[in-house]
Amino acid sequence: MRSKLLLLAAAALAGCASFQPLEPGKARLADVEARFGKPLERVALPDGGSRTFYSTLPEGRENFAVTAGADGVVREIRQQLTWDSIKRITPNATSAKDLRELLGPPFRVVRMERQQRDVWEYPWRLSEDRRILWVQVSYDGTVREVIEMHDYESDPPSGPKD
Repeated sequence: MRSKLLLLAAAALAGCASFQPLEPGKARLADVEARFGKPLERVALPDGGSRTFYSTLPEGRENFAVTAGADGVVREIRQQLTWDSIKRITPNATSAKDLRELLGPPFRVVRMERQQRDVWEYPWRLSEDRRILWVQVSYDGTVREVIEMHDYESDPPSGPKD
């Protein structure tokens, strides 16, 4: 399993080309699973198709969504953790279900009992800048707060060298 994740992480550095020669319109979900293994999550779509998620988190900082029709043919392969996707999250309006379909499964979920919220954590990358996204979801399933910033914990150590 670790070797498949490393392969996926290495391939992800090349962007969507990592899924080549898996070509939308020709490749099937079975081809994706044969190459990358079992997905992290599978979501049924209203049209009978499905969306499967493959992650390179935390090191690769990418969540790929593979959308297929009811016939199993891949329609689209897309990296979900992008600035355009993050901008679509609206506090007090976006549901947890919509968030999960938009970004994919989070790297980590931390429960905050006193605030009655879960914090979904997504390490991601904007160009070469390592970023971190925390989305607070209240227990009623609604996004309440979105915090996005540079991931200082991923920076190399600084200071005098011995």
